[in-house]
Amino acid sequence: MFVGRTRELAKLDELYNSDKFQCVVIYGRRRVGKTTLINEFIRGKEAIYYTGIESNSKENLEAMSNSIFYMSKDFASANASFPSFQKAFETVFEMARDKRIIFVIDEYPYLADSSKSVSSILQGLIDKYHEDSKLYLILCGSSLSFMEYQVLGYKSPLYGRRTAQFRIKPLDFAEMKEYYSSFTNEELAVIYGITSGIPQYMSKIDQQLSLEQNIRDNFFTPDAHLFEEPTNLVKQECREPAQYNAIIKSIATGSSRLSEIATKIGVDTSLCSNYLTTLMSIGIVKKEFPFREERSKKTIYTIDDSMFRFWYRFVPDNLSLIQNNLPDLVMQRVSTQLSAFMGGVYEELCKQWLWQENIAGRLPIQFVDLGRWWGNDPIRKLETEIDIIAHADDDNAIFAECKWTNEKVDTSVLDLLVQRSELFKYKRRFLYLFSKSGFTEGCEEKAKLLGNVSLVSFDTQYSGK
Repeated sequence: MFVGRTRELAKLDELYNSDKFQCVVIYGRRRVGKTTLINEFIRGKEAIYYTGIESNSKENLEAMSNSIFYMSKDFASANASFPSFQKAFETVFEMARDKRIIFVIDEYPYLADSSKSVSSILQGLIDKYHEDSKLYLILCGSSLSFMEYQVLGYKSPLYGRRTAQFRIKPLDFAEMKEYYSSFTNEELAVIYGITSGIPQYMSKIDQQLSLEQNIRDNFFTPDAHLFEEPTNLVKQECREPAQYNAIIKSIATGSSRLSEIATKIGVDTSLCSNYLTTLMSIGIVKKEFPFREERSKKTIYTIDDSMFRFWYRFVPDNLSLIQNNLPDLVMQRVSTQLSAFMGGVYEELCKQWLWQENIAGRLPIQFVDLGRWWGNDPIRKLETEIDIIAHADDDNAIFAECKWTNEKVDTSVLDLLVQRSELFKYKRRFLYLFSKSGFTEGCEEKAKLLGNVSLVSFDTQYSGK
């Protein structure tokens, strides 16, 4: 079942209908649904689809040749090969001289690694043919750093040749909801947390089973689909997987500053910084600053993928139980900590909701950016944080707190948000409290009295299934 990606599909179709040469770059982390998106786009269209393989140039040339011969229905040559990539690409450009043909090169980094001249060959042919060609070239890859620096970067031979680019990100919560029909909103929020909106992980959730059964069967049995998924991805992308696994686990269990992470895994900070840079380049870890303080020394590192955050928080510590096939016991242990894990997930859902409301013009102000803030409260002389600040201009901002608990939010939470918002010099401050379980009468009364407070329950945010 294909859901979401409406903006990307609409743009891909718009470019296709132009009938002009196109070079479209599509990239994103593994499992995010790039290939599914491309297959949806090319359905019913004339297309050559070739996937680069992690091998030498000879095998890649043979595989590409087969794809081209198959599409051209030259079955007699199906087991033959072009003499060179130059000739293979020239043939495709010639085929597209008078008719629209899509040529997809998936896993382009594998092809380019196998033959260092491929990008230069494509550059020369694009420059030669682009004015008269009807070719629709798609270069797709999972290596974020390769695609950004060696395809899109200014030092790449292909720099300036692309006509569009798409960085494919995980589905947001509203898109993910379309995929399921048998879970409650609260269950869907947890599913979002354990899949991070990654389509391949979403597809492993069985709607005939309960949420607990799905978590248990996908993570907590030795043969579970996601039991070894994060470590396998790390092995694919990193040369020293043990060190990278240790770093991810340290962040998932509470370490956030460079010095803390380095100390916990037992390496010096410069080496740890290099490891973190690699993890950021593959979309697992992100660097965060307090909102609107990008030059701040209060930099922290967080896991950018909530499935990874879930896995590294719960699987390694329960490994013996999992390997001894005791998934129910693991599930009992995890259930007591699931609400705490969902705190960060709920913050992300509230950010998504605020953006949706902002675009629709349903907020008291229209903000231009939002983020999390942490720092010193000089009045109370303590460290504090605000879940969300949304900045409109120097005079207007939204401050929000998000609570994923089974208790209703009371006036103490509202009072604290009021105090924290006063650390900033905005003339107009609009306060939002988000709650999984609603609000006490006292909190509702005080919100009305203050006049600038919106109370938003989770059911109100995402009504219906």
